[in-house]
Amino acid sequence: MNEFLLLDGARLPTVDPMLLRATSFGHFTSLQVRAGHVDGLDLHFERLDRSTRELFDRPLPADRVRAELRAALREAGADDLSVRVNVFADDDVHLLTRVGPPVPPATRPVRLRTYQHDRAVPHLKHTGTFDLTYYARKAKADGYDDALFHTPTGHISEASIWNICFARGPHLTFPAAPTLAGIRQQTLQRALPTYSTEPVPLAALTTFDAAYLTNSIDPALSVAAINEVTYQPHPESANAIASAYSAVTAQPI
Repeated sequence: MNEFLLLDGARLPTVDPMLLRATSFGHFTSLQVRAGHVDGLDLHFERLDRSTRELFDRPLPADRVRAELRAALREAGADDLSVRVNVFADDDVHLLTRVGPPVPPATRPVRLRTYQHDRAVPHLKHTGTFDLTYYARKAKADGYDDALFHTPTGHISEASIWNICFARGPHLTFPAAPTLAGIRQQTLQRALPTYSTEPVPLAALTTFDAAYLTNSIDPALSVAAINEVTYQPHPESANAIASAYSAVTAQPI
């Protein structure tokens, strides 16, 4: 007998059960395509290859990923897209690419609620995202917009789907706790004239002028509050981030 899938009791004849492996054990990267270009595309290639080597003991050449992205552009008939490349394996390495419309950055500053939580193998962008969704939903139930994590020793690490950085004047500080090195964060760090990576204890939140979230969709989303600590708009750091991003050249697919 061959494997098959049922959805609410009805058989799904067009879905290969093998694709369930893409959500059970694998890794991925998410990117926004604009005019056929991607910020930090080389970093996405490096992430996918490094993670594939770690999880499956095989390389994932950049040319193969580029071909997958070009196929996505052709199939969509558009140059502005949201793309997620999932990598999983059996005897071979497979790429499952989800393509959708482009997502604009958020504009409203967010309020974050902190929770003690350490993501499993945080240096990998892996498919084990149950905990991220759990805490994001819990934060909303608690009256906030999203979750921010800290270690058992009270040091800030990352948010549910974002990296976070803090500003004193124009200087940005990134938490030193174990996190996923986001592509947008790395792109920003490439362009900043100076920044620091250091422990950010909960007790130090009041000493910063501002905080920002970064991911593939939101390059610098302002944080309005973390727990009871509030932040006001801070043009000095916002301008420093905008200046850094203006020096970034998107790379063609």
